[in-house]
Amino acid sequence: MCNVKKIQFQLKLFRSIPEIDSFFLENLTDVYILSCEEKSGIYKIKELDEMDIQQRQKGGQPGQTQAEQPGIESKMDPRPLQPLDYKGSEKLTDRVALITGGDSGIGRAVAIAYAREGAHLAINYLKDEQSDADETKKLIEQEGVKCLLIPGDVSKEETCKELVEKTVEHFGRLNILINNSAVQYPTSNLEDISFEQWDKTFKTNMYSVFHMTKFALRHLKVGGAIINTTSVNPYKGNPQLIDYTSTKGAIVGFTRSMAANLADRGIRVNMVAPGPIWTPLIPSTFDEEKVEEFGTDTLMGRPGQPSELVGPYVLLGSDDGSYMTGQCIHVNGGQIMSS
Repeated sequence: MCNVKKIQFQLKLFRSIPEIDSFFLENLTDVYILSCEEKSGIYKIKELDEMDIQQRQKGGQPGQTQAEQPGIESKMDPRPLQPLDYKGSEKLTDRVALITGGDSGIGRAVAIAYAREGAHLAINYLKDEQSDADETKKLIEQEGVKCLLIPGDVSKEETCKELVEKTVEHFGRLNILINNSAVQYPTSNLEDISFEQWDKTFKTNMYSVFHMTKFALRHLKVGGAIINTTSVNPYKGNPQLIDYTSTKGAIVGFTRSMAANLADRGIRVNMVAPGPIWTPLIPSTFDEEKVEEFGTDTLMGRPGQPSELVGPYVLLGSDDGSYMTGQCIHVNGGQIMSS
């Protein structure tokens, strides 16, 4: 007997997990992780809630790797939890948001939540991630809003300009910019970081924020919002992600400076600092042992899910955050940080 609201299931994948007895059910576009109880051969299915997440996962994820970053979400096992049960309340009706790295992970989760709040989305991604982008587009459009897919490498200035121009050309406006794209190359010693790696990391993670913001400012008006994805790492340091952490620290300084610079223009600039979140970037940049340990050093003893980050992005992009600028919201499983 099913107790799942407004969800039509098509069973594609079945997996039982010892002692938890969970199912992975998916329809054509969505993946739902459900907890089940066996009683006389009948499975009672219920929607996954926050408590289920805590009970289901205690510890890290199964060891796995992907050949190239930023990775493909559909190849992850288990797949990240997306906010499929998020209920919008028209906080972003008819606003247009452009999200870099919006095809999977945190970007996809935010896009789904924004769609459920009534926003139209422009999603940037790399061409190799087309399958993830197509799935994200379906998830967005089924909410009755519009979605524009724009492939391109944001490490290049001309791509950043093109993203903004195509968004405005398609929708006629731009209200929210979310700078979310990033790469990372775990390296144990500074001596082993080549200039090419350092340069690539800064161009993708930091230069893109500069270029995207600069081009977006031609179109953002009073009430506009810029949200930058930084990280827990610049607040505590990371010995294996020196270049990545440096870019995220630069984003902190840039965000606060731009908040001061744009206050008179009525444009808010804020940031979200995720902790260890289960996204495609993890198996595509760490080895199996690191993946298994990922997130287990937090107070909650597990990595976070993309679905657990959407609240701050909605807050900062909507009128609910109208008195917030230059701020950082930490979502990191209990790692205590000064903001």
